[in-house]
Amino acid sequence: MKLPKLYEGRLLRRYKRFLADIELISGELVTAHCANPGAMTGLALPGSQVYLSRSDDPRRKLPYSWELCRVGRGLVCVNTARANPLAAEALQNGVVRELTGFVALRREVTVGESRIDFRLEFPEGRCWVEVKNVTLDRGNGVSAFPDSVTKRGARHLRELIELKQQGERAVLLFCSSRSDTQRVIPARDIDPVYAEALAEAHAAGVEL
Repeated sequence: MKLPKLYEGRLLRRYKRFLADIELISGELVTAHCANPGAMTGLALPGSQVYLSRSDDPRRKLPYSWELCRVGRGLVCVNTARANPLAAEALQNGVVRELTGFVALRREVTVGESRIDFRLEFPEGRCWVEVKNVTLDRGNGVSAFPDSVTKRGARHLRELIELKQQGERAVLLFCSSRSDTQRVIPARDIDPVYAEALAEAHAAGVEL
């Protein structure tokens, strides 16, 4: 995925979940949209080096969007809106080897009370793929999901279990937005209900 032109700055504060005050290297002070509803643990520290994109759309109240944050020697994408397009690009380019060979891809397909991110059509049947964006660091290359309680995430797991029980293929795809991730684990200490639902989904045959 190629990001638009980025503007470097320094984070002053993140507030009201979706707003961030940033000082650009030019000295200009701007308020950027933060498209991340999570806790952003370790990613919203005042003084952090950050990168913004800018939109010229006159309908937007805030032209800048917070895209990246530097943590140590690595970068983390904090814009959760990038995860699904990145996953789609990876699927279409055959990067996810376990999910190659499909003949059609549909996005945001309604299932029960949820919308599943992707439905892949294979010659032998359908495969449902739900994407989860990962940013929480646990050290030594280990990342964890979620970074805050997610009832919606648990509901998605129940939908995937039901699809699997109906004979469909079901996949939960973790999309790490960190450059240092080597593996992903459930954040049981943050959301034990989700961690239990994930274990149940895996036992039911949902692929991780």
